[in-house]
Amino acid sequence: MSVSVISPMPVRSHRLLLIKLLAVIALAFAFGFAMVPLYDVFCQVTGLNGKTGAKPGSLGTSGISKPVTTPPSSIDSSRTVTVEFMGTVMPGLPWEMTPLTSTLDLHPGELHQARFRVHNLSDKTIVGQAIPSISPGLAAQHFEKLDCFCFAQQTLAPGETKEMPLTFIVKPELDKDIRTITLAYAFFIVTDTKSAAKNMALR
Repeated sequence: MSVSVISPMPVRSHRLLLIKLLAVIALAFAFGFAMVPLYDVFCQVTGLNGKTGAKPGSLGTSGISKPVTTPPSSIDSSRTVTVEFMGTVMPGLPWEMTPLTSTLDLHPGELHQARFRVHNLSDKTIVGQAIPSISPGLAAQHFEKLDCFCFAQQTLAPGETKEMPLTFIVKPELDKDIRTITLAYAFFIVTDTKSAAKNMALR
């Protein structure tokens, strides 16, 4: 009985295969890192996942408002939209966040302002960042924030309370089937207390 012998692959073939595998792995990692910013941009443009389009240029790094030039919008007085406001803090952040305006009835195109009260319950200086989310997600692209505390990090001293304003417009292009919009802010901790205290001392 004859036995067939399989000859081993040449060393050169092994090297080519290894190079191809490494190239595929490198491309996979690069694609994975690129997907995060691309997904964020996609959500900002389309309003997917309730992410809203912010205007970072309207606030400086200190959080102080700067004039914002926006084209005038026609007011749609034929319908009323209810905007609900919610505020929460993420675990690990000893703050309280309360919307001073719980609901607001408005006509699309009108300029309005809502305020939130944020209180630091701890005896340490803490830096936080607010992240907005809008429901339904299709309304996000028509909810324009002209001035918002979420454009910059917020620093609260021990026991400090701040009122944080939000100036916004619901654009008239909002789908007429949408009658209620819920805007929710979630604050999460940005730095540890030592870094926050050092940041306050440098101001």
